[in-house]
Amino acid sequence: MSPLPINHPLVQWSRRLADWLFSPLGAFAALALGVLVFGCAYTVEQTEQVILTQFGRPIGEPINSNKAAADGAGLHFKVPFVQQANRFEKRILEWDGAPCEMTTRDKLYVVVDTFARWRIVDPLVYFQSLRDERSALSRIDDIIGSETRNVVARHDLIELVRSDKTRKPEQDATLAEASATVGTLPPIQFGRKELEREILAAAAPKMGIWGIELLDVRVKRVNYKEGVIEKIYDRMISERMQIAERFRSEGAGEAAKIEGRREKDLQRIQSDAYRKVQEIKGDADAKASEVYARAYASSPAAADFYAFFQTLDTYSKTLGSDSTVVLTTDSDFFRLLKRIDPPAAPAR
Repeated sequence: MSPLPINHPLVQWSRRLADWLFSPLGAFAALALGVLVFGCAYTVEQTEQVILTQFGRPIGEPINSNKAAADGAGLHFKVPFVQQANRFEKRILEWDGAPCEMTTRDKLYVVVDTFARWRIVDPLVYFQSLRDERSALSRIDDIIGSETRNVVARHDLIELVRSDKTRKPEQDATLAEASATVGTLPPIQFGRKELEREILAAAAPKMGIWGIELLDVRVKRVNYKEGVIEKIYDRMISERMQIAERFRSEGAGEAAKIEGRREKDLQRIQSDAYRKVQEIKGDADAKASEVYARAYASSPAAADFYAFFQTLDTYSKTLGSDSTVVLTTDSDFFRLLKRIDPPAAPAR
């Protein structure tokens, strides 16, 4: 096939078109066409729902808000510059409120921290009443905070703290004997889970008028007011001090009993030992007296020797280096100091 000649009308027209496209006017026209195309088309994700507004007023039905509807996620078209696509989250959203101070039925000041989960079920009503997520979170904060105060004010603190009616804590037998209130849980009638269901049941209908479905409300943390915490700690310390003082008194009583038994046993042992010592001494003295008696009565010389030995023993016990003794000359005590008679000759 031979190429077209240069002066062919088709070649001339293509050249004019190329020149026009690369000219400023052609570039502007291409840009305008691109803006027009991209302004008309938009995509809707599976996780979002869209409402079209025209000059700020919603038109048509929400897109991708109903799973059974045919106009779900995908490519959609709108009038550029006139209509606008307003996107809203279709997934479950979270709300985390700030800790709020409130009063229980038993007049205790506590700080309750709650959180909730919600989602947009009617985007048209949601858009007409709230417009954006920040306004929705502000309304949710007001409603859940108010209903939480109402529910907490109708119940005691123990109902807000406890979640299980059948819970039985481990209890130390020693502490149980010391104080009946330590390690025991007072009975509850409802519990925290039931209070959370009450808050959910009271707050959910008020959010339905905004196209919001409240799925769940939970209490994240419950704490005493800052000024009350110190008093609670002081009361806990005083209770433990009372238990410790009871343990100390019982220990002191047991120590006194043990000390008494020790003294009693010691006195008994000492008395038994003293009795045995005296018995031994008595037996020894009796045997010594018996020996002395036999020795003294054996002969006159033995008697004289015994008297001599006893006198010397008395001298050693009574007379010292600086002793002064006044005696008569006819005293038996002075007799050995004056002279010593020679032993008598044995009789033949």
